[in-house]
This record gives sequence, structure tokens and C-alpha cells, in this order.
Amino acid sequence: MAPRRSIAVLLAIALVSPAACSDTDDTLVIYSGRNKELVGGILEQLKQTIGGNVEVRYGGSAEMAAQILEEGDGTQADVFFSQDAGALGALTEQGKLAVLPPDVLGLVPEKYRADNGTWVATSARSRVVAYDPGQVTELPANADAILDPKWRGKVGYAPTNASWQAFVTGLRVIRGEEGAKQWLAAFKANEPKRFENNIAILDAVDKGQLALGLINHYYWYARVAERGADTVKAKLHFVGGGDPLGLVNVAGVGVVNGSAQNDAAIKAVRFLVSDQAQRYFADQTAEYPANPDVPPGKHQLPPLGSLHGPDIDLSKLSSLQRTLSVLQEVGLS
Repeated sequence: MAPRRSIAVLLAIALVSPAACSDTDDTLVIYSGRNKELVGGILEQLKQTIGGNVEVRYGGSAEMAAQILEEGDGTQADVFFSQDAGALGALTEQGKLAVLPPDVLGLVPEKYRADNGTWVATSARSRVVAYDPGQVTELPANADAILDPKWRGKVGYAPTNASWQAFVTGLRVIRGEEGAKQWLAAFKANEPKRFENNIAILDAVDKGQLALGLINHYYWYARVAERGADTVKAKLHFVGGGDPLGLVNVAGVGVVNGSAQNDAAIKAVRFLVSDQAQRYFADQTAEYPANPDVPPGKHQLPPLGSLHGPDIDLSKLSSLQRTLSVLQEVGLS
């Protein structure tokens, strides 16, 4: 993942690097903040299912959202597919996403869609603590336990990752600005190890180079599926009790307001919450299906209802710009 950049910088990038024009006026353009390695397969299935010309442009969720804002009414985007709820909420606040049809909204629980119906979750993931059982005998019960001096220099995090930034935003929502700053300052004082992404954190824990790592659950399940459980040393700890460290966030999708391809865009959204797509997320990316009628899949995840993450309105994760400013202020950017 590219180094973290502020929204202002992202907007500047959008100004000097506008999206290329589609080959034809009838092309459905999807701006995807989700990694091609994770979702390229299902987006290929989407193209085959809905028909017509479909073009996918990949980038970071914050970057893509900023580009849509900068392009304004002239945006090339018809659909925005985001890695997290925060970027979708930011576009909703600016009136950039259209209200979806009731039949689409009804496919996911109320807590996993926008209050005003402008986006729906496509999958869910939990923040977890990956740990090395050779070094850890007592698991941290909550976010504050991570601050214990015994973990000094032994906790890994990925500051440029959207899931870490969403966790910090959730911390701000739950504890307030000053409470979040206090936690972050204490976290920094405990000398956490900085990594480029979740995969690098999991690698370090798995090799015994790190005691604890703050990641999303599906990286571990994908590793186990690829290599076999007997070869993966790292284990997972799901933090419950409504604690911020157990945040359950979602990837989601919305239709860009004013899209000339509105009908095709709605078909694309409907496909991403269909049984076919939901099974893909369950089996291929080891995420939780957003549609509760679709079973969790082959990875034997703990039931979504058993996770007991913080009770938070995911739309409130939209204040990413302020989160980035806070992280800069405390020196964790």
C-alpha cells in the first residue's frame, strides 16, 4: 500500500492525474478502493453477469473518494466500491451517492447500510490481534491492555492501512477526541513496530519476530487456507466486550449520483450483494457475507453475531481527514 497521504494531497493528485475517458459513452466505470488481488475475480464475474462494457479502476479507497469529489459532476465513476465504510460515508455527506432501491437495501441488515440508503455493505471483517503463542500466555482483553509496558516494542501496526485508520476513527467516535489522543499517545510511548501492511505484520508474528499484531481477521484465514493450519504458527484473538479493538467494519458499494449508467450501476450493486458474490467473499476472501442468508463459507469463521465488537454507527467512520490529522499530531502517521 502506498504511504498515507492527506485528503488535500489526494485531491491534488486527482487534479493533476484525472481519470482517463472511457472508450465508449455506454461503459460502466467502477472506482474500486478494494485491492485487485482480493476482488478482481468477483468483478470479472460481475462483468459477465450484468453484460455491457464494464471498466474497473483500482486505487486506495480514500484516493478514489477524493477523486470523485474533485471530479464533481464530471466524474467518470458510476459505482464506488470501497474497502471501508468511512470513504462511503464521506461521499454520502457530500451528496455524491444516490439512494439505492429498496430491494437492494433489504438484502443486508440495517446496521450494514447507510441510514439514508446510499450504500450497502458487501462484506464484513473484524479487527483482531494476531499473536505468537510462544511469546503470549495472557491475551490482551481490550485496547487498553495493549498499552501494558510488557508489550513495549512487541506490537505491530500498519499506519497507512485503511483498517487501522478506521479503528482510530472508531476510537475517536467511542472515546471522543481527547480520549483517542490519550490512547494513541500511550500506544506510541510503548514503541509499537511499524509495518507496511497487514500481511507483513502477520509474517512477523508467524516467524516469532513479533508477539502481537493488529490486523483484520481474513489475512490469517487466507494464510491457513493457502498453507494449512499446521504450518501457521500465529494464532488469532477476537477481542469482544464492545471494545474498539474488536471493531467490525465493512466493505461496501454505492452508485454515484447523476451517473449516466444508473441502471447498469444498480445492477452492479445488486450483483455484489447477490448469493453468487456473497459466496465469493465468504470462500475466496474469507470475509463475512453482508447478506445474512448466505452461510459463512469454508473458512469456519466464528459467527458474526458472536464477535461483540463496539456498537457503533458505521456511517460515523466518515471523518477520515480528522483521523489523519490526529495521527499526525501524535506522531503515528
